[in-house]
Amino acid sequence: EEEAWRLLRNAVVSYCRSPVGTVAANDPNDKIPLNYDQVFIRDFIPSAFAFLLKGDGEIVRNFLLHTLQLQSWEKTVDCYSPGQGLMPASFKVRAVALEDNNFEEVLDPDFGESAIGRVAPVDSGLWWIILLRAYGKLTGDFTLQERIDVQTGIKLILNLCLSDGFDMFPSLLVTDGSCMIDRRMGIHGHPLEIQSLFYSALRCSREILSTDEGSKNLVRAINNRLSALSFHIREYYWVDLKKINEIYRYKTEEYSTEATNKFNIYPEQIPHWLMHWIPEKGGYLIGNLQPAHMDFRFFTLGNLWSIVSSLGTPKQNEAVLNLIEAKWDDLVGQMPLKICYPALEAEEWRIITGSDPKNTPWSYHNGGSWPVLLWQFTLACMKMGRTDLAKKAIDLAEMRLSKDHWPEYYDTRNGKFIGKQARLYQTWTIAGFLTSKMLLRNPEMASLLYWDEDYELLEICVCALSNSNRKKCSRHLARSQILV
Repeated sequence: EEEAWRLLRNAVVSYCRSPVGTVAANDPNDKIPLNYDQVFIRDFIPSAFAFLLKGDGEIVRNFLLHTLQLQSWEKTVDCYSPGQGLMPASFKVRAVALEDNNFEEVLDPDFGESAIGRVAPVDSGLWWIILLRAYGKLTGDFTLQERIDVQTGIKLILNLCLSDGFDMFPSLLVTDGSCMIDRRMGIHGHPLEIQSLFYSALRCSREILSTDEGSKNLVRAINNRLSALSFHIREYYWVDLKKINEIYRYKTEEYSTEATNKFNIYPEQIPHWLMHWIPEKGGYLIGNLQPAHMDFRFFTLGNLWSIVSSLGTPKQNEAVLNLIEAKWDDLVGQMPLKICYPALEAEEWRIITGSDPKNTPWSYHNGGSWPVLLWQFTLACMKMGRTDLAKKAIDLAEMRLSKDHWPEYYDTRNGKFIGKQARLYQTWTIAGFLTSKMLLRNPEMASLLYWDEDYELLEICVCALSNSNRKKCSRHLARSQILV
């Protein structure tokens, strides 16, 4: 832990002599850092939680305010600008020459115009809102979130996410590569990771938005979206042995509002590996849902954050951890935790990833093991009273991370080898480990970072299914289960 803290502090980036973030990786032997020498919003989150749990809020406050200033920058790709309110993926402190041999520091943001694939980050703004709430909860300083510029920043992000379009679903429609999996991996559409972060950001916003006349309509829109989104995910993304058997017997080509198979899912889509893999007790939220398509892969971040945010029902949250325990060798192995399971292989890998040489089977985003997921696993386990699982995973990581020089990710089916292109001294690996250790030591502080079931949303469900002959809304079912 002493080594980890030293490395984390060495990764701190300063702007105008104040700490403003941490670089993505800080390997002294890396001669071609690419963009790993930048401060990523997504990557800084575990660093921010580590500093906050340590009692150091200055760097987090500076980070929140400076990234907010970058929000309004106009960036284009081939003469086209993304929507207002977009947060950058990363930024770098640059020295600009002035007259008389003087220099001025400036923040140079990247909104995706320099990224591989030129994809704008959907998750940056969502993580920013989540961190803003955590800063207030852990420091007791709520003046930051009350500032007019901060309130405006929240509203810009929400307006961008809540804007009406062509989509019929309450889930957020995004392109491939717009989240932690930032390369082509077949997650375009409505990936679970974005939906769980979106749900969390909406719940955060409802807590911290000022209650004035100007925000009434926005709060109403948030409540409606929260209710519709949670029903949609709980009802249509959830799979366990019982649900898979239902899908196996689906009728197709159903035309009516009374259809059972609403998305026209063909039973032949159920992969053979899943029918043998799913345990008797346990289940999970699938990775994606679109017309005639269910992505049955297990995506760890989306499932863990669904537990943290209570996007899933209490029984579903418990079942996810039961599944991880039952399939420990597959999802944890020798290094926590698989980013997704199983890996895409052979022709499927070639078609879906575009023959990506970095996302070969059981490497990087394609079934690689990422130690950064440890802190979110710890938080989810603590919420559900399963600290035994968290301790077991942390002990595994602690045996190897320092010895292996804190790699970005691990390869192979059981996470045995350091990733073939993994950066060493990866900051969020270091910070994720520290955050996990501190969360276990501070259960009261950990409890401030997750959400319990929202009973108000159970009462204001907007799906209106209870007024029809169709099956009852899962929210009402969840309510009855809790009361029992």
